[in-house]
Amino acid sequence: MNVKALAVAICLAAPATGQGFAGLGTEVDGFSVPQPNPTFDFPADHGAHPDYRIEWWYITANLDGADGVEYGLQWTLFRSALAPEDGTGWETPQLWMGHAAITTPTDHFVAERLGRGGVGQAGVTADPFDAWIDDWSLSGPDFDTLRMTAAGADFAYEVDLTATGPLVFQGDRGFSVKSSEGQASYYYSQPFFEVAGTLTLPEGEVAVTGSAWLDREWSSQPLGGDQTGWDWFSLSFDTGERMMGFLLHEGEDTSYTSATWIEPDGSATPYPNGAFAAEPLTITDVGGRDVPTQWQVRLPDRGVDVTVTAMNPQAWMETSVPYWEGPVHIEGSHTGRGYLEMTGYE
Repeated sequence: MNVKALAVAICLAAPATGQGFAGLGTEVDGFSVPQPNPTFDFPADHGAHPDYRIEWWYITANLDGADGVEYGLQWTLFRSALAPEDGTGWETPQLWMGHAAITTPTDHFVAERLGRGGVGQAGVTADPFDAWIDDWSLSGPDFDTLRMTAAGADFAYEVDLTATGPLVFQGDRGFSVKSSEGQASYYYSQPFFEVAGTLTLPEGEVAVTGSAWLDREWSSQPLGGDQTGWDWFSLSFDTGERMMGFLLHEGEDTSYTSATWIEPDGSATPYPNGAFAAEPLTITDVGGRDVPTQWQVRLPDRGVDVTVTAMNPQAWMETSVPYWEGPVHIEGSHTGRGYLEMTGYE
């Protein structure tokens, strides 16, 4: 089939007025919509939800190499649906897209895969857990013990992830509101993965260890029609606490915010719109785009006032829907490392 047509279908729509970023603000008909007070069913909810329009399995990792270099790692599987049903063969309305990346202080390696679910090219099963697209996979006997693999033209990786803490439910017990109009997703994370494995780069193999953060989200209209992108932070502090926070752009000077404070034992406190703040400090030319690559991030209720700086400011994902994604360093009231994703800067 036409790969470009498949990419357009997977992305649902290009950014446009009234549709939100990448069409995620378009109104839906026939799809299920997240409701408050969700009840999750595991391990089933680790799998796919074909009656919702958009879903992802998203892993980012901060790693240290045996060569003394810091690395960032990304593995993402996106599912989008043209209709709220599963289907078989090439007629399935379930479409899949995979992104993989390795970031170093000087390079950013990116690859993308596109696929149909009904022919076995891509999909997710819950028990035992297996998520795949082509020869990329995230799989294991359960959701706590996973092996993650991917490869591009000039890189590859194979790493093991072992959970050392519980799942964390974002928003109100997993119901994550994204706009003042009430658009929302079901959203939980596993921010306690330890990582060990091997990266393959043009100069050879590198053994790595570190930590990873997995995000699971599904919805049908996660954004408002006027929301043009977001800035998402996952921050792991040296003291053991973690924090997730995001800004959703609603205009030149306005945004909708949300945050979650995570204790070392996994207990979480959600914060509503307005409690979390992030302001750009440094703007970098990234392939002709003005992209914020250093931020002042605050969560006053927890005494957080930190500078978040990109390890490699040029970590641009040149994919069907382009965006910025890369590892960051944290300094100020707290220190540590994390990941930053920014969309809507094309």
